[in-house]
Amino acid sequence: MKVTMINTSDAGGGAPAACLRLLKALEGQKEIDGKLLVQYKKTNEVGVTGIVTNAWRRFKAKFDFLYERLPFIFFHERDKSVRFAFSTANAGFSMKNNPLVKDADILHLHWTNSGFLSINDLKELVDLGKPIVWTLHDMWTFTGGCHYVGACNHFINQCGDCYFLKDENPNDISHSGWLKKVTMYSGNKNITFVACSSWLAGVARKSSLLEKFNITSIPNPIDTDLYSPQDKLDMRENWGINPFAKVILFGAANINDRRKGITYLVEALNHLVVSCPDKGLVEVVIFGKNKHFDVSQLPFKVVQLSLITSQTELAEIYSLADVFVTPSIEDNLPNTVMEALSCGTPVVAFNVGGIPEMVDHLQNGYLAEFESADDMAKGIFTMLYANNKAELSTNARNKVLDTFNNEKIAGQYLKIYNSVLNNG
Repeated sequence: MKVTMINTSDAGGGAPAACLRLLKALEGQKEIDGKLLVQYKKTNEVGVTGIVTNAWRRFKAKFDFLYERLPFIFFHERDKSVRFAFSTANAGFSMKNNPLVKDADILHLHWTNSGFLSINDLKELVDLGKPIVWTLHDMWTFTGGCHYVGACNHFINQCGDCYFLKDENPNDISHSGWLKKVTMYSGNKNITFVACSSWLAGVARKSSLLEKFNITSIPNPIDTDLYSPQDKLDMRENWGINPFAKVILFGAANINDRRKGITYLVEALNHLVVSCPDKGLVEVVIFGKNKHFDVSQLPFKVVQLSLITSQTELAEIYSLADVFVTPSIEDNLPNTVMEALSCGTPVVAFNVGGIPEMVDHLQNGYLAEFESADDMAKGIFTMLYANNKAELSTNARNKVLDTFNNEKIAGQYLKIYNSVLNNG
C-alpha cells in the first residue's frame, strides 16, 4: 500500500522529528511504501519530498506564514505569550493535485500549520475520499485554533470566548475556526485519528468535533540504536563537563515556550540549592533555542549549549547527565523524555499529559505533583542522590525498548492502515 504522510517539515521540532522517525520505522514493513511530503525539506532523507522548490514557492510560503500570523498578532492575540499558541490556518498550499497525494492509497496527516495547509486545503484532501489517518501531535485538530487548551473546556461544545484572544466573545475567531472544521470533517467519515498518547486520545474523544470519529492511541517510535547509553565520563570529556559533577539536564526546541514551564525549573532549583550537600558540584546543562531566558537566574553553574540539531550529539548530551528535567505544564508525548530514557537517563517531570505513560514514578524517574516546584526539587534531589542509579538507568532504557521500539510502533500503524483501507 502507498502511504503519503504530510507534515509541515521533516526537522525543527517535536512533530517533524516524530514524523520522520515513523517514516523510518515503516521502512521495516514490506507491505508499506511510505513517503513524506513536507513544505520545507531540511534533511537529506530519500523518502522526503519538499514542495518549496523554487523562488515563487519560497515567496508564497513566506507570504502565507505572514498572512496567517500578522493579522493574529495585530488584531487578536492576548499577549506575546500566545503568539504561536493559536493557528487560524487561513492560508496555505493546495495539495490535492500533488503526485504523491494523487497516487496514495492512504493519506497520513500530521502537523500542517505555519502556513503549510489552510483549513480549506485540508478540506480538499478530505473531499478526495481517500482513507485518512491523522496523527494528533497537539489539540489543534479539535479546537477553534489553539494548540493546547490549558484549563479551557470550550472545545467540548463549541469554541468561542477564547482566553487566548484579546477580543474574546462567543463569535470570535476561535468560534469561526471551529465552524470551518465542522464543515471540513463533514465530507468523509473514513478518518481515523491517532493520538501519540492515551491522555490526548481521551481528551480528543470529549471534543464536539471528533466525538463521532474513531480515535486510537499509538506512541511515537524512536531509534534505540541511535539513542542509546554512552559512556558518561567520555561524553563529559567531549562536552567539557566536570566528570565529578552532578549534572541536571534541561532542553527543548524552544526553552522559552510557555508550555515548557521554565519558571518552575528556576523555582525548583532554588529550592534544591538549599538542600544540596555539595551544591558546588551541581551543574545545569541547557540545550535549545533561547532568546530571552537569563541563565544567571539559576543558582548553580550553567553550561548553555544552544540548539542541538545532530541526533548523535543529543544522545551524547543525554548520556552525560545524571537526570533530565522537564517542567512542562502541557505536553503530549515529548520526544525529549523518550530520548533521555532511551539513553538510560532518569527523568523528573510533572504528572501531566502523556508524560506518565513514559515515566514510572521512582522506577525510571520521578513524577512531581503538578505545578509544585517544591516536589520537583524533591524529585531532582532523589534522582541525583539515589543509591540505585544503575537500576534507574536500566529501567529507563528498558521502558523504551519494550514500549517505543520501531518494530512495535510500525506494526500498530500497519493495523490502522489495513483497517482504514477495508473501511474505504
